[in-house]
Amino acid sequence: MPAQPFLPSIMWENTIRNALLEDLGIGGDLTTQALASPDCTMRAAFRARQDGVVAGLEGMRLAFTLLDPNTTVSYSTTDGTIVCAGDTLAYVEGKAAVVLGGERTALNILSHLSGIASVTRQIVDKVSHTKARVCCTRKTLPGLRAFQKYAVKAGGGHNHRYRLDDAILIKDNHLALCNGSITEALQKARAYAGHLVCIELEVDTLAQLEEALSCSVANTYLLDNMSIPELRQAVAMVSGRAVVEASGGITPDTAQEIAETGVDVLSMGWLTHSVKALDIGLDVEIA
Repeated sequence: MPAQPFLPSIMWENTIRNALLEDLGIGGDLTTQALASPDCTMRAAFRARQDGVVAGLEGMRLAFTLLDPNTTVSYSTTDGTIVCAGDTLAYVEGKAAVVLGGERTALNILSHLSGIASVTRQIVDKVSHTKARVCCTRKTLPGLRAFQKYAVKAGGGHNHRYRLDDAILIKDNHLALCNGSITEALQKARAYAGHLVCIELEVDTLAQLEEALSCSVANTYLLDNMSIPELRQAVAMVSGRAVVEASGGITPDTAQEIAETGVDVLSMGWLTHSVKALDIGLDVEIA
């Protein structure tokens, strides 16, 4: 299992601040202003409504402390922890205007990231008897990449590229720049790349993989939408000379069989772009 994930508060602040500003508008929380006195205080508990894995507690905390640094947030668990329906994740105590003003932003970030961590853990557990790593991709929601990738790590997964400048990944649209020639693309990539830059090539067929292997350039091969027999054959062809990544059509139901072909990585874009949020609620009581 990877080390406990961590993102310093400063990396969360701008995103949470912007989310609060988006929600509060220019008039603030009219409902709470109408119903509560300025000195009214509240204590509330974040509780899981279903089983899952927690991620995003720091973002949740900032949704309140950015509104009022005197707000108290105490954790009952940590990111990366498996929780059951009914478990308390954290408590928040402070002015009612702060607790209710930050409630939706806090729940949005905590529920969304916990959903990612939860489904990641499901797949990690399914393939734990293999060497395959579970990875997300760059298919993230704009502005949330660092946090979504953090949530994948909280669920026991790993990250693919964070950005375009992390590594060279040659896909079919890039091959079009070289008239479809894998050899030319790999040679140009190696001539351009620094000695620390990884080169990955996406291949759709075993014939493409055979051509690529003859160049001895790529560090990683991305096997796109290959069948189980093709994946097994591809792993045998690479024979440990590079990292082998499977992508395309991987679901919780198919992940185990794909991992058992011997690939090193399972990459899934849906881990970040279309995962269902974990059901988490905020139970409030007047302090």
